[in-house]
Amino acid sequence: MFAADDEVGRDLAAVEWAATPLGTPDGWPPSLRTTVSIMLSSRFPMWMAWGPELTFFCNAAYRRDTLGRKYPWALGRPASEVWAEIWGDIGPRIEAVLSTGQATWDEALLLFLERSGYPEETYHTFSYSPVRGESGDVLGMLCVVSEETERVVAERRMAILRDLGSDPSVVRTEQEVLAFASRQLAKNLRTLPFTLTYLFKDGHARLASTSGMPDEHPAAPASFPIRDPGAVWPAAVLADGGSAMVELVGEPYSALPSGAWTERPAQALAVPLQRQGGTPYGFVVTGLNRYRPFDESYRGFIELVAAHLAAGIASARNYEAQQRRAEELAELDRAKTAFFSNISHEFRTPLTLIMGPVDELRGRLADDDARTAEELEVIRRNGLRLSKLVNTLLDFSRIEAGRMRARYEQVDLARFTADLASVFRSAVERAGLTLAVECPPMDRPVHVDRDMWEKVVLNLLSNAVKFTFDGSITVSVRATETHAVVTVADTGIGVPADELPRLFERFHRIANARSRSNEGSGIGLALVRELVALHGGTITADSVEGAGTTFAISLPFGTDHLPLDSLEPATRGTAVSPASSRSCRRRCAGCPPTTARRRRSWRARGARARARGCWSPTTTPTCGSTWSGCCPTPGTRSPRWATAGKPSTRSARPCRTCSSAT
Repeated sequence: MFAADDEVGRDLAAVEWAATPLGTPDGWPPSLRTTVSIMLSSRFPMWMAWGPELTFFCNAAYRRDTLGRKYPWALGRPASEVWAEIWGDIGPRIEAVLSTGQATWDEALLLFLERSGYPEETYHTFSYSPVRGESGDVLGMLCVVSEETERVVAERRMAILRDLGSDPSVVRTEQEVLAFASRQLAKNLRTLPFTLTYLFKDGHARLASTSGMPDEHPAAPASFPIRDPGAVWPAAVLADGGSAMVELVGEPYSALPSGAWTERPAQALAVPLQRQGGTPYGFVVTGLNRYRPFDESYRGFIELVAAHLAAGIASARNYEAQQRRAEELAELDRAKTAFFSNISHEFRTPLTLIMGPVDELRGRLADDDARTAEELEVIRRNGLRLSKLVNTLLDFSRIEAGRMRARYEQVDLARFTADLASVFRSAVERAGLTLAVECPPMDRPVHVDRDMWEKVVLNLLSNAVKFTFDGSITVSVRATETHAVVTVADTGIGVPADELPRLFERFHRIANARSRSNEGSGIGLALVRELVALHGGTITADSVEGAGTTFAISLPFGTDHLPLDSLEPATRGTAVSPASSRSCRRRCAGCPPTTARRRRSWRARGARARARGCWSPTTTPTCGSTWSGCCPTPGTRSPRWATAGKPSTRSARPCRTCSSAT
């Protein structure tokens, strides 16, 4: 019978059975001998009790997993003596099996076993089954058991770590991180009966959060010096990166909370909140479950908790630093916008005062000295260039300040874009390039601000001319189901792949890019993107270095994406916006003066303007102005000032300067 297991069988054979109620083994009934043999030969943990005192038997698997220090003392003793500490839990179950003959079942039942010299938190899944004698009466009980302690404890710890790492989207500040962690730790006070989190600041350890600890407890001071040798917690060791085990004996530890248990912790482990490449952020004190052994897995779990806290603090501080940085950048951006707005206004006044006399001198000295006329033209051209930059900066400042007021009206986008592109035809052809305009009519209108759209198209075309040395520039318009798509493509130098993401950044210029001139401030494309965004559209760029660049603008049909108070009724007239008229008026030597005094002398200069060839025959107005005094449309009466006081009806005669200065 005992030979079924060499080790436990040998120890069972050594028991003085004659002193027990069962007597010597040779007098045992066959049912008992058979049950003991089955139990010993099984590799699953089992123990059994037989007879009036429920004499204890077990096999090797049960000895290994559950019995602990009680082996071999427990063999042959009454079961109530072997498991005296838990008899209140298992005694009624055994009694029920003996009296009813019905088996029991318990899953992960908490039992405090004193198998290691202290009450130990353990969990067991087991069944008590009746064992019958030859007469059919229940004479004993067989227990088949599986200890679940490691699984239950591991799942509990894993749940804490999972909760600590959950829902980080709502956690932003350092205090929110610690408050969130405290709530998670407080959900399971069996594993960590209490925690205290301290952060280092100005030579002190300051209490930041707690779990399971009552307010103003003497063991949780709000602040204390890090190097104080008499401090409640060894902050000096923790500030140097070490950890410390603290025995919770005497004051101020006598009234510590017990968490989910009946007795308070006997020890606490303090571990630092490590900072990568620096001194710790602080430390966390964790009360230890006195019913579990403090082993490497327990220490590792606490270190993982500390790592979660440290990572959360680092993330919060990085977020706060980014917020401060973003606020500083926003303030800097606001100051920069205000500066550009102010400086642009300051530039505009002297520019106006410069350009007026320059135009007077050009008209007066054009026939006197060719060199002087050429130098005045250089002054004028650069003045116009500076004026364009000032106007662009003003546009940017208005957009940044939210003062850019768009007036959206229904337009034939294909025709409007084609007319704008035709303004560049002479410049493109003088550069030795080909301009292809593919703008078939669309069956649905688009709402745009004419001035803004003109700036968008002309900026893209001027960029294309500037960076294209051979080949062509193509402007096309097409309709999709929901959007109108305008494309400006060139066969120029292209954009390096690493520069494409920054192409629309303000003031960004590609270093050492080959171009027709070194002009530019790096805000043209940034302004284009902002203006397109005001229309509810998007702009993208696709480029291959050395092969060319394509810009695609997508504008939604309809008005749902536009503010209602910015919509204008549809107007008749040419497609080109009145902005062209104003531009033409400033540039054309044959346009009317802006003051009464200058207007009196303008008629005398009208003949000279025509003699210089300002009016040249054509059938299509290049600048497409709708203003009644500039570049009249076919068949209209030319204004009096344009013919030195002699009204006449003539065909359209666009300003040569308009086309050359575009």
